[in-house]
Amino acid sequence: MQIQLLLMGKTRFPFIREGLGEYSKRLKRYTDYRIRELPELKNSGSWPQPKVMAEEGKIILKALSDKDFVILLDERGKELDSIHFAEFMERKQQESLKSIVFVIGGPYGFSPDVYKRGNMQLSLSKMTFSHQMIPLFFTEQLYRAFTIIRGTPYHHG
Repeated sequence: MQIQLLLMGKTRFPFIREGLGEYSKRLKRYTDYRIRELPELKNSGSWPQPKVMAEEGKIILKALSDKDFVILLDERGKELDSIHFAEFMERKQQESLKSIVFVIGGPYGFSPDVYKRGNMQLSLSKMTFSHQMIPLFFTEQLYRAFTIIRGTPYHHG
């Protein structure tokens, strides 16, 4: 099963890129994990929020395949602790899905069309995080989930 993290825009901070590189490398022991950065909208600073969301939505939808199981990382999504997230990922592996795509939208969230395409929504926390930090937090949690599934030392409760 391939797992992708799809995100709008580039990761700007070197320390985040470094952390993503580290956890992505660790994940290669367990799964085929890829991060895809989608192009940011150009000159959209004066656009109204709904237009930005709609245009980002078009870019996101174009990047998805009909066969992808799509999980939107969204503040209103289902919350899982690390153990339950690991159990969820293990179930998805057993379902023989070819591809799971986790999607991080732009700063305003997802367009209605992207919500329609998503198979589910998942929240990382009730807290609000910087858009730039979410890929690192998610990738670490995915790595933690696979260590829980395999019983390898990393997760400590």
